[in-house]
Amino acid sequence: MTSMPGTVIRMRRSLDGPLSAPAWPEDVRLASFTPLDAREAHALFTAGYANGGGGVGGFDDWWTDLSTDGEYDPTLFFLLRDSEDRLVGAAQCWTSAFVKDLVVHPLWHRRGIGLGLLFHVFASFRERGATAVELKVLRDNPGALSLYGRAGMIVGD
Repeated sequence: MTSMPGTVIRMRRSLDGPLSAPAWPEDVRLASFTPLDAREAHALFTAGYANGGGGVGGFDDWWTDLSTDGEYDPTLFFLLRDSEDRLVGAAQCWTSAFVKDLVVHPLWHRRGIGLGLLFHVFASFRERGATAVELKVLRDNPGALSLYGRAGMIVGD
């Protein structure tokens, strides 16, 4: 299949069979999302997409669109914080078992943050009864494609 740069592809991970346990560095912890985290999460997404791979737009539009969407559930907005309470990674998911955004702060790349977040997302959706998790990714984002492949995601329809 030939595609143009910037083409969006859908990837899928079946939740049948064993799932890897989420893991991240010792000085990183999972945190619950509250609306008070919205600006910081938006800043992380903006930084994470600064060199391409996606985008979130301005804060006011982003937060209004996100928080009023019928698929929004704050318990599906997963945050990872370091020992100084700085946001180092986040995954925002829809109730349909879809990963809308997953970003790791550029200073925290290659430390298992993204893979750990994905494994946590998979486990969370399995607990909710989902049979698969999906996301969309730009074909010209090799780092994300590699990460998703390592997590067991495959290109789907």
